[in-house]
Amino acid sequence: MRRFSRITGTGSYLPPRRVTNADLAAQLAASGVETSDQWIVERTGIRARHFAADGVTSSDLGVEAAKRALESAGVAAGDIDLIIVATSTPDMVFPSAACILQHKLGVAGCPAFDVQAVCSGFVYALTIADSMIKTGAASKALVIGAEVFSRILDFSDRTTCVLFGDGAGAVVLEASDTPGILASDLHADGKHVGILCVPGTVCGGKVIGDPLLKMDGQAVFKLAVGVLEDAARATLEKAGRTAADIDWLIPHQANLRIMQGTARKLKLPAEKLVVTVDEHGNTSAASIPLALDHAVRSGKVRRGDTLMLEGVGGGFTWGAVLLDF
Repeated sequence: MRRFSRITGTGSYLPPRRVTNADLAAQLAASGVETSDQWIVERTGIRARHFAADGVTSSDLGVEAAKRALESAGVAAGDIDLIIVATSTPDMVFPSAACILQHKLGVAGCPAFDVQAVCSGFVYALTIADSMIKTGAASKALVIGAEVFSRILDFSDRTTCVLFGDGAGAVVLEASDTPGILASDLHADGKHVGILCVPGTVCGGKVIGDPLLKMDGQAVFKLAVGVLEDAARATLEKAGRTAADIDWLIPHQANLRIMQGTARKLKLPAEKLVVTVDEHGNTSAASIPLALDHAVRSGKVRRGDTLMLEGVGGGFTWGAVLLDF
């Protein structure tokens, strides 16, 4: 009998501190940086984001999302036999945030590791978990996206610091005799490293270079819309489906204009686009599972719906997953 994987539970967590555009504008003004709610909304669609408190790590956020996903799936933490955390802001250089999160869940023994594909990280991690379940290497997986991007923002650069937020999202992926994840399509092209990166590195106990995020927004925008359409169409072709079969498009929540542009290219109406960027900002690898959980708990996404998940991020990485929920 063929073996498949299905999402059986979703969960998410946002740190309590909600920062509106007005809050952020006031903070930046104190440093001589001008911005406004109108300026941010017009360019990004973002109205607020959440920032983690000092000392709160990606694994702290991730474990809360994981607990909610486990509860949703009706699965005990001890039954999980694979943990994958997608993050670009791990707690430490090593060990992985996944190992730290595993301990916080009170379990041990199962494989646990991080995936670093920046904003595409959750799509990458979900594809890896799906492959491991299909081959019998795992039966119940926790796949988590968790980020504290507020720690790597340059608050003197209004073109980047207004975009990002902190948060975590998680799913439980279980072996099934009926298809859930239908197809995926992953890519990377390292020649675009410079348009979105944190160029610093750790050497001799010190950060060498710049430890803060740098982005060429125009270059990212132009690349993102094209590769997201290509990945979505390739995934549909692999699954033997068409764009008309998509009930919900759940893209990486980077910029409302990028998301709307991708939907238009796929000829999907705006009503089929799940949008949380307005309240969450760009939470990198956490954005897709956060948006998915929000859509599930609000009643938008229901069992049997066909979902297209897609992300693009630094590396440059991009990819898509098509699934029947």
